[in-house]
Amino acid sequence: MVVLGNRGRCAQPCRLPYELLEEKDINGKVSENIIDKGYLISPRDLCSLEYIPKLINAGVKCFKIEGRLKSPEYVAIVTRIYRKYIDMVLNDEEYIIDEKDNLELKQIFNRGEFSTGHLSNSPNKSLIFKEKPNNMGLYLGNVAGYNKLKGHIKILLNEPLSIGDTINFEKENTKYNISELMLNNSNIPIAKVGDKVVVGRMKGNIHVGDKIYKLSSKEQITKAEASYESENIKLPLKANIRIKKNEPVTMEVSLLNSKYNLYKNISINISSSLIPEEAIKSPITSDRVIAQITKTNNIPFEFKEIHIDLDNGLFIPRIKELNEIRRMALLKLENIIISKNKRNIELDEEKLDKIYQKYLDSYLNKYSIEENKKQVSVYFNIIHPEYDYSKLSKEYISCIYIPLRYFMRKDFSKVLKELTSNFKTYIYMPAIIKSNYKNVIKHGLEDLIEDYNIQGFIVSSLGDLVLLEKYKRKYEFIGNFTLNCFNLSSISNFRNLGLSKITLSPELNLEDITSIYNVQKDHIPLELIVYGNTPVMKMNYCLLGTSNKCYPECMMRCRTSNKYYLIDRLGFRFRILPDNVQTVTTIFNSKTTCITHINTDINSVRIDLLDENIEEINTIAKASVTHAKLEGKQYTYGNLNREV
Repeated sequence: MVVLGNRGRCAQPCRLPYELLEEKDINGKVSENIIDKGYLISPRDLCSLEYIPKLINAGVKCFKIEGRLKSPEYVAIVTRIYRKYIDMVLNDEEYIIDEKDNLELKQIFNRGEFSTGHLSNSPNKSLIFKEKPNNMGLYLGNVAGYNKLKGHIKILLNEPLSIGDTINFEKENTKYNISELMLNNSNIPIAKVGDKVVVGRMKGNIHVGDKIYKLSSKEQITKAEASYESENIKLPLKANIRIKKNEPVTMEVSLLNSKYNLYKNISINISSSLIPEEAIKSPITSDRVIAQITKTNNIPFEFKEIHIDLDNGLFIPRIKELNEIRRMALLKLENIIISKNKRNIELDEEKLDKIYQKYLDSYLNKYSIEENKKQVSVYFNIIHPEYDYSKLSKEYISCIYIPLRYFMRKDFSKVLKELTSNFKTYIYMPAIIKSNYKNVIKHGLEDLIEDYNIQGFIVSSLGDLVLLEKYKRKYEFIGNFTLNCFNLSSISNFRNLGLSKITLSPELNLEDITSIYNVQKDHIPLELIVYGNTPVMKMNYCLLGTSNKCYPECMMRCRTSNKYYLIDRLGFRFRILPDNVQTVTTIFNSKTTCITHINTDINSVRIDLLDENIEEINTIAKASVTHAKLEGKQYTYGNLNREV
């Protein structure tokens, strides 16, 4: 799933409820019908235990486990279980998954059971759980009886239950803590599977027959807490401390753990202002110094070897100053480790300019740019065969971008020939490329486009540069906004890769755009999207077929001319566009970004289209050239006036 994520401040739109609207146009009469509702883009949690052997054998060296915004107990349990099964593979043990481990993973957190995500070759119809967006826990049983007056509930247990566990009911969002548990009219601390128990102090929207879920287990949480409280991994250190008469106390610290390249050959020296004095009664001892130095508490270091070079008969008047020496030494050591791991990007602008100059000269010679005239590129998300594209304005439209999928369909050849014969045309590469597209690109792309006037490609990912390697000499490559060209560093690197133009990220504001343009204007042409419904999410999932891959019994709604929208809880409509070549769905913003009136001095602008008719397209193109402002409640300035 690729998300335009609010610049790192994700509002979790995938965990919100939606309705799926189908809009049909039958002989000019539009009808609307809700065909699905719920948490329609809320994925189940991924569990890949069964795939660990295959992943390791495929060469995977690192497994990433979700931990952000999760509890320490969750992290402790999941890492312990995955560690167990990874070690099974590495130790060539028989690989059998214990169902108890599966249940433990589900108990700590699950959204309607687990999903294997996209790891399977079969269609995954269980990727999304639309009933509920948060933790489901384990199914405990159904309400067999409910005494509202006493707040007593009868349950035949499907899972163990204890005082301190938490539960909830299918029609309630409230989490209940188990504080009263009875069996045969006697209070008990723990009940087992199959027991018919009474749970007390329950009030709310509860009915006989309602499902009950065990959200958390006190026993599980207690064990997890004990595991991470006792587990305290620290980097081992070696220290040499020199305490000499009439000399400042000095300390040298180095890392003992040299098996990690990050920590090799790191050592620091600290010289303090502390000068020992001659002892009158109780001279300082090596044991006393070691006791003071080893107080590392909760920091990620511990002293494993300490060597003391101590003169006899010395006294340290301010023993706590040893703490400051230790603190300064460890702080310096930490800073060195961080700086060693920090990536420093050094840009040789002069070298990059020379490398790129041939691309720039070629671009300027091939496409003469009139002084102060905007070049307008038009991207067609959808090609409408019923439109008369011959009426598009050549006065205002300079070139067009057409998605790759249309070149794969013979029924669009007529309209494509009309468009490509009238405008410089670029093939717009999809942001996500799976096997279907890869096969077409590798084996059939030349045959698909040989009859069309193709100028180049809109590169949507770095992988496109590899897939399209053989086309570099003949065709122009333009960087799409999906490359996330957000600053001078990224633009310079893309320029070095041979892109002839770069489309700036729609996340940029006007100040950033102006700043980038002022620096890059003489180096590479920049393009700015001034109109269109921004794609807010691309997901490897079809909302119409509720699967991540096509399957024979699907209704194939994606092949109709009907329009589909997600409607959120506020009533906003988000257009969705399926790509049935590889089952990728694009979700567009409900508002149309329109900044045609903004004059940024950038001489190439782009308008992105969905269903705009020919007259509307020409109006938008003209507005983009003349800096006219389009009015309407459907428009937004996007991020133009928002700080990052």
